[in-house]
Amino acid sequence: MKTTRQLSKKTDSSARPLLYRLKVTLLDSKPPIWRRLLVRGDTTLGRLHRIVQEAMGWYDGHLHTFTVRGNTYSMPDPEWMEPMRDERKATLVGLRLTPRSRFRYEYDMGDGWEHEILVEAVTEAESSRPRRAVCLDGKRACPPEDVGGTGGYEYFLEAIRDPKHKEHKDMLEWIGREFDPEAFSVAETDEALKGL
Repeated sequence: MKTTRQLSKKTDSSARPLLYRLKVTLLDSKPPIWRRLLVRGDTTLGRLHRIVQEAMGWYDGHLHTFTVRGNTYSMPDPEWMEPMRDERKATLVGLRLTPRSRFRYEYDMGDGWEHEILVEAVTEAESSRPRRAVCLDGKRACPPEDVGGTGGYEYFLEAIRDPKHKEHKDMLEWIGREFDPEAFSVAETDEALKGL
């Protein structure tokens, strides 16, 4: 097996692309909510945003940022207060991410859903045209949008589990569907990623 250093020296345009095995973990979730993904190295952070949204189960209704080595990436916005780099121009390969590299992805600044993305491995693809993203594994359902961050999610679960809870009925009406916090399907998630 070739090392990351040997792989990064490849410049031949016919070379097989690099694949990054990423573990995306929703921080402060207990028990952990996570996904393991295989993503092409030419993937921009902008596209990775869409991949993470689909894999985790978010609806992409809020702002987001990536933080890599102290630099913030997102969609350019002249009204944003802090310096921002264009996520559409930063690829995984271009960021020189290596195994054990970690970076942050925050979604919904109000609820503050922070994810840690760990690069578990970098390998060469077996074909010259691998899929953009594959879901390999994961655990637990994504929290509902707008539930109020990790604290709100814990309260939501407490309310829907206890028929005597003062907000049991309201929370069930608010969610409007069955909700199993342990539910997750690798096959369904991977199928959804094929459309990206």
